[in-house]
Amino acid sequence: MNAIILCGGLSTRLGEITKDIPKSLLDIRGKAMLDWQLEKLNDLGVKEVVLAAGHLAEVLQQEVGNERGGLKIIYAIEPQRLGTGGAIKFAWDNYVPDNGEPTFVLNGDILASADFAGMTKFLRPESDGIILGAMVDDASTYGVLDFDENYHLKRFKEKEGIVEPGYINGGIYLFNDKFRNYFPDSEVFSIEYDVFPNVKDLDVYKSDRPWIDIGKPDRLQWARNNWQ
Repeated sequence: MNAIILCGGLSTRLGEITKDIPKSLLDIRGKAMLDWQLEKLNDLGVKEVVLAAGHLAEVLQQEVGNERGGLKIIYAIEPQRLGTGGAIKFAWDNYVPDNGEPTFVLNGDILASADFAGMTKFLRPESDGIILGAMVDDASTYGVLDFDENYHLKRFKEKEGIVEPGYINGGIYLFNDKFRNYFPDSEVFSIEYDVFPNVKDLDVYKSDRPWIDIGKPDRLQWARNNWQ
């Protein structure tokens, strides 16, 4: 099993909080954000993780080093701002072992208690991959996943501003190797807007377990107060 964590975002929504420290190193109840994610991957049996870094990459390297929590750490440092899709493509093409195994991709600002082992078992070898469908009580500020009774993704519903529960794009993916066929030739692109609309065979792995995006100050504070 391969793994990529996206750690290169500018974190503009967090303002001064991430002026000198990347989101991945923010403290969440005595543990770096990154360590919560590495623990999940380590429990799954992953041996090495590629950190797709950009903004404050030198700080990340200095703090994390080449080994963390029993995992080998590899850095894919963007030569320029590549966008979410470009960062995944750059890391996957240049730093992920060419072993044909599925690849976990995690947004670096997501805390999720979803069952990663269950997610791997749910992966159909003939599919393009899986998106974590995270249940939130208020989906008004998120895009919602529209899927059928077989959990096959039909479409991404744009933000509708309706305060109601829903399964959203949880920012954690498990892709089969053929998913890379959907990457455009360009270097800079978005996974959400330039790739996902063209993918033919994605499934949704539903999770009702706790999930939080720490990319906004109020959500970060909630995680610092409540995550366990």
